[in-house]
Parts: sequence; C-alpha cells; structure tokens
Amino acid sequence: MKTIRDIKKALGWEYQITKPEFSLDKEIYSQFRHFRLPLILLQLIMIIGTVGYMLIDDFPILDAIYQTGITFTTVGFGEIQKISQAGRLFTITLIIFGFLIFTLSITALIQVLVKGKFLDLYKERDMLYKIARLRNHFVIFNHNEYSIQLANQFKQNHIPFVVVDPREDLEQIALKYNYPYFIKEETYTEKAFLKAHLSSAKGVISLSKNIADSITIIASVRLYEKELGRKNPYLIICNAESQKDIERLKKLGANKVVAPPELMAKRVSAMAIRPDMENVLEEFLYKKDTPIDMEEIYVNDNSWFIDQEIKDAHLRDKLKVSIIGITEDNGNFLQTPKSSTKVRKGCKLLVVGNQEGIAKAKQLVNHTIRPDYIEDMNKKDTIYV
Repeated sequence: MKTIRDIKKALGWEYQITKPEFSLDKEIYSQFRHFRLPLILLQLIMIIGTVGYMLIDDFPILDAIYQTGITFTTVGFGEIQKISQAGRLFTITLIIFGFLIFTLSITALIQVLVKGKFLDLYKERDMLYKIARLRNHFVIFNHNEYSIQLANQFKQNHIPFVVVDPREDLEQIALKYNYPYFIKEETYTEKAFLKAHLSSAKGVISLSKNIADSITIIASVRLYEKELGRKNPYLIICNAESQKDIERLKKLGANKVVAPPELMAKRVSAMAIRPDMENVLEEFLYKKDTPIDMEEIYVNDNSWFIDQEIKDAHLRDKLKVSIIGITEDNGNFLQTPKSSTKVRKGCKLLVVGNQEGIAKAKQLVNHTIRPDYIEDMNKKDTIYV
C-alpha cells in the first residue's frame, strides 16, 4: 500500500482522503434497531418450521427448509410432498405467524422512514462526503443577510465555501439561497469543525452580529489550529459594529475585521466624491471574471528578489503586472514606489494585473535563484516603466 502511494506521489498525483472526518454510520445503523425483533422472530420461525416438518412428516432437512420458506412467506407453491393432518395444522400456524411478522416488519420500516431520522442522516452523510472533497475552502459561520451576499460573491468567483448554522430550517434556507454545502451544527464545536472539513480549509468567516459568538469562534478555531499543528494559520475574518470591537477581535486572533456601517459609509463617500473611480472599481474589482485583479505577494525570506530593485524583475515587461505599493516589515506602506526602490525582507508587494500574470509573478518573485530571462532582458536594455 505504501508503494502505491509512493508511485502516486512520484507521478505527481495527490493522495487525498475523500472520507469525511466525522462518521454518521453509527447513527444510521442505530435507526435499524426496530428491525431486531422481526429478524429474531424470522430466524426463530424458520428453525421451528424446519424442525416441525422433520418431526411431524419426516421431511428431509432441505425439503423441510424449503417447505417452511414457501409456507412462511405465503407464496402459495403448495406441498412439496404429502403432509399429514397434524402437518397441515402446523402449516396454518406458520402462515399466521408469517403474516404477523410481515406486518411487524412493515410497521418497523414505516417507523424508520417516517418517524425516524434515517432520511435526514442519509442526506447529511451524502453532504459530508461532498464537503470532504473540498480543498482551500472557507467555512462561513452563521446565516444572515451578510452570508447571503457573501455566498453570491463566492459563487460568482468560484470560491468554495461551507455554511454552518444550528437552526433547524437550514436545509430550506440552503435551497432558497442556493448554498451548495451546509452543515446544521453549533458553530464553535469540534463536531462542526470536523463536519465542515476545517482541516483542509483556507480560513473561516464569522458573520454573527453578536461579538461573543465571534470571540468564541476565534478562540475555538485557533485552538483547533494548534491541535492540528498547521504550518499555515487559518485566515479568520469577522464582522463588528464598532472600532472597539474591531480592536478586541484582532487582539484575540482575527486577521481581518470589517465593520458594515463603516464600509457602507466609505462606499457612499466614494460614490459622492469620486463617482468615476467607483465605476472603475465596480468594473474591474467587483465584477465576475474581471480582466484585472489586485493582490498582495509576500516575499519569502529566501527569495532572490530581496535587496534587488523593482525594475530588476521586469514584471511589467514580462507578465504585464505592476507593483503599485509595498507594505514593509514594520507595517509602513509605500505608495507607487519608484522602479529603483529596493525590495526588503519580509515585505508584501501590492500588484495589479490579470490573474494568470499575478500567479506567475508569485512564483517568479519567490524563486530562490535569479531567473535566467532577466539577464537576457538586461542585455536588450529593456526599460522598466
């Protein structure tokens, strides 16, 4: 088995476990406990019938089993050999008991399918298997008007996500708002983390209007992160109503905290002061399949780009990607840096370009060895604008 995994790894095939981390098999099997009595009675009647035909009418064992089966199930094939009066009375008794056990079995089946939770458990089990195949997804805790809008944006940008909420009508909500993956569970529990396959997620988003819920989620996720021993910490995004709450959540471990009233005020202000710029943002940053994107590139400690000038990478000439800002290690932001600006260790580059160009720029910037094409471009005296 290990050899097969090694071969897959050598061929570049990812060996990924698609089984859910939380199993519902035990709960599903427990739903069938109502069938225990009918099954026991069935085996008991088969034994009694077989022994009865052997003793009363001297049937061979296989004929006794067959006669018991067709009699018990009331299929009506008749007598396979002559049966005595006592044998016929015994047969009538078997038929009556067979009918009673059949009725009991139907009652148990109805109880499992209608009154029990078998169908709900089966649907949830199917959902868990689908979620287990997700990678680098976001887990959105709590359903509200914010999650509805966020889900729409994620679907438009093909970002996988799972909605977790404890309310009983979550399935109906998911159908109404087209949530592809959802889990009905308390948001801060380990069971919710396992069902949402948090171990393979990129981050979590808490959209609760109650700051206490967000605090609990942050603490639980960070603790879960330590238990997993993750190399890359979860990206935790929360919402808050005031600046004081924003500061509290960041101190507790949230990476980003947004304040809806403040965001709305800034957006309306931008519309009023710079309406043309707002149209540009709407066109290029917020729309689906935008031709231009903006992203931060972290410069690794072993990157060849450290202590080099921006123009040395020829990002604009080679990949049509421009560096429009640099966030230094101390948090200072350098806006529209010159081409002669040097890149320092631990900084983040704010770049603009298409998604393909930015993806290639990430790889190029974080190479450990200076790319060969740079020397060729320097020989041609390419000017970095």
